[in-house]
Amino acid sequence: MSINTITTEDLRRMDGKEGLILQGCGGDLQEWLDGINEMFTEAGLLKNGTKFEDISVFEHDDMTCLLYSFEGVELEMGKLAMWRLQTHDTFGGTWLSDYVPNRLGGFIGEPAQEAEKPDCALIGQDGNIFNLVGIAARTLRRSGMSDQAKEMSDRVFASSSYSEALCIIGEYVNITSGEEERKPSLRQQLKETAPEKPSGKARPEKQQER
Repeated sequence: MSINTITTEDLRRMDGKEGLILQGCGGDLQEWLDGINEMFTEAGLLKNGTKFEDISVFEHDDMTCLLYSFEGVELEMGKLAMWRLQTHDTFGGTWLSDYVPNRLGGFIGEPAQEAEKPDCALIGQDGNIFNLVGIAARTLRRSGMSDQAKEMSDRVFASSSYSEALCIIGEYVNITSGEEERKPSLRQQLKETAPEKPSGKARPEKQQER
């Protein structure tokens, strides 16, 4: 296992790749690698004995962030999408494909005219899928994307599970929190969202967002 230091420019050259970015990661980075592997395995997010072998660390907005690349691992993407939403206040989790366009100005070489996904404050809303689809569809229509709103709604209601529906919504809007800024007190330690274990193994501490 290894931890590689990269820059935001390196992230912008990762067009076509996908991964999970966690923001505000303080403490021992090896504990973050081990802790996420352990947590995801216990929660059934990692499949067939695979695990993250390498992670990348970078600094942005005065925060230490970690990229868990999806290359070489098998994941339950529907469950991971739900985990990301449920723990967003703790980890600030976002997809690489969303982070780069929304925070770094886009991937290097991607068409400048390509429409960006609009922000949609779904985190903290009533989780009823009809409610979430309605909010996302209104957001798309306000952004002049009525065709996408209809396409998204049709795909969601034809989906076979709640987790699949969430993934579809995330393809059309950038799922965010309704709060303009997260309070530092909401940044919890990794161990607070991990499954309870009798082991006394330490978990990594969270770095407060500034």
